[in-house]
This record gives sequence, structure tokens and C-alpha cells, in this order.
Amino acid sequence: MVTVAVDGNGADLGPEEVAAGAALAAAGGIHVLLFADAHAIGPQADGVEVTDAPVSIAKASDPAFAVRSTPDASIVQAARAVADGRAQALVSGGSTGSALAAGLFNLRRAGGIHRPALALPIPRPGDRPVLLLDVGANVSCRPEHLVQFAHMGSAFAQSVLGFDDPRVALLSNGEEPGKGTPELKQVHERLSGSAGSGLNFVGNIEGTQVMESVADVVVMDGFVGNITLKLIEGVSGRTMVAVRAAAMRSLRAKVGGFLLAPSVQGLRQEIDPETTGGAYMLGLRQMGVVAHGRFTRRGFARAIEVAVRGVEEDVIGRTRQALQEAGALRATPERNGDSPSEPTDTVSR
Repeated sequence: MVTVAVDGNGADLGPEEVAAGAALAAAGGIHVLLFADAHAIGPQADGVEVTDAPVSIAKASDPAFAVRSTPDASIVQAARAVADGRAQALVSGGSTGSALAAGLFNLRRAGGIHRPALALPIPRPGDRPVLLLDVGANVSCRPEHLVQFAHMGSAFAQSVLGFDDPRVALLSNGEEPGKGTPELKQVHERLSGSAGSGLNFVGNIEGTQVMESVADVVVMDGFVGNITLKLIEGVSGRTMVAVRAAAMRSLRAKVGGFLLAPSVQGLRQEIDPETTGGAYMLGLRQMGVVAHGRFTRRGFARAIEVAVRGVEEDVIGRTRQALQEAGALRATPERNGDSPSEPTDTVSR
């Protein structure tokens, strides 16, 4: 049985909602170590082991300093449980910054990785999902970081999502190779010369093409990635609201809406962020998943299930093997190699 360490603090709906999600996951046969305020969540279901951890650093302005200076924080204790072998995966619905910092200081960065990245499969109705990375781990990236993200995303798509020869693209302001920032132009040049590495680089794509069937993996820095993710979620959510409003405007519309209700409900479930469960923290030595802080119990249960699947499918090992075969691992270690980069703190908000 896989054990998942869950940070119960920092979620928008409070630790009670995270605990309810943990109970749902436990009912499915998953053992959960929940680190939260024991008095706030009360007695828990079988399969959920609670450690009283009322201290939260989810709102800390300097996540790295907060992780170093607050060893009793819930996210730090949860990450330490994975590092110590008491759990095999970490799930957090608090701030991305504190989750990433706790992961880097405890789970540690995998050898040969420049920087970890948050990778999130986004559902595309009627098509297979598109993998976005980075969606929030790094505000800014050097060209070599984005090059490695491309290989990491391709390896993940192949080994975990089951895509044959996944198409990898750079998100830019135009399809032409000369579009984008100077850094993006460098990345495009390097990836264009990656023939023989196993990477199927298809060039630049624009924002309008992210949800089209032109790429399977889309690479960007965490600042752009987080904005892209939130924009997709906002537009899809608003579209569903508009569809429901249109179905109530007249008697004829209500009849049509009644007939379409099963299909619309299926579409709503397909694009619901809670269905995805959260973003994988790629580049660490052990499994980590960051869920949206606004998730309900269903979303947190799904995040725990996603973490278990990541362990069972050996996401860490298989992705690393694919990176090694592609020659995409960093050859020499950097100084302070396990220190966190500058993380964004918005993915789970």
C-alpha cells in the first residue's frame, strides 16, 4: 500500500476540506499521513493518520526562509515524512512556493536536473491532454532550463501519459523561429538542433494553439505558465456559466438545455480542474503533487490518487531514464544545487 503525506494547511476551504478529501482517498485503499491542526479537523476515518501540525507557512513571503526556519510547519513535516521513508509521495494544497521549497530541502533535486518544474496535463475535449510545464515553479528561466523542461516534458508524456513520439512546442508570440524574447530564440535554436536526441520539436506555437491538436507538450517559464493555466481555467469556467445562462433564457432554450444536459455535464466534468488532481513536481528525487488551494474534497482526493499513481508508475525513475537516454541531464553539478530557485506562489491560489 502506498502512503501519501498530505499538508492539510493553506487550502482555501480550510483543513477540514483537505481532511475530508483524505478520508475519501483512504476509503479507496490509500494510507494517508495528514499534517494539520488536529483540533480543527476532529476525528478521522480509518486509513488517515493525523499528526498535529497547526503551523502553516502558506502565506510566507519568503518560502525558502520559512521552510528553513519553521521545522514544525505542516508542509515541512509532510515533506520530511517522505524523505524519511514514512510515505512515498507528498501532496500539498497550500502555496506552491512553500511546497517547492520543502520539496527541494527534503526530497532533494534529482541529479542532473537544473531546476524542478511543475507539469500539468490539461484536458482537451475530444482529444488527448496537453502537458504544460512549467506552470509555476520558476518565475524566470535561463535557456538551458527551458531546454531541459522540453526533454522532461517529452519523457513524462512518453513514459506516463503513453504518447508515442510526443510533439514538443515552445509558447511564444508567433510561430516563426525569430519570434519571442532573446532567451526563447536561443531555446528554439538549441531544440531545433536536437535531432537524434529523441525529441520531436515542432517549433513555436501561439497562445491560441495551446488547446489545439498541434502539440502534446508546451514549454514555458513558470510566470507565463501560471498565467496561461489560470486563463484557460477562467475562460472554460466562464464559458460553462454562459452556456447555463443561455439555456434559461426562454422556454425553447430550457427544453433544448434539458435535452443537452447529459452532454454538457459530461463536458463540464471533462474540463473540471479537479479531475486532473494537480501538477507533478518533476525534477525531485521523490514524488510530489501540488493541488489547487481552492479544490473541494473531491479534488484533494483526486490529488492523492494522482500521487499514488505517480509512485506506482515510477514517474521519477521512468522520466529520469528517458532524460538519460536523450542525453538531456546536466553533466556537472551547480553550486548550491539543491537550493530552491525563485518560485512563484500563485498556482494553488
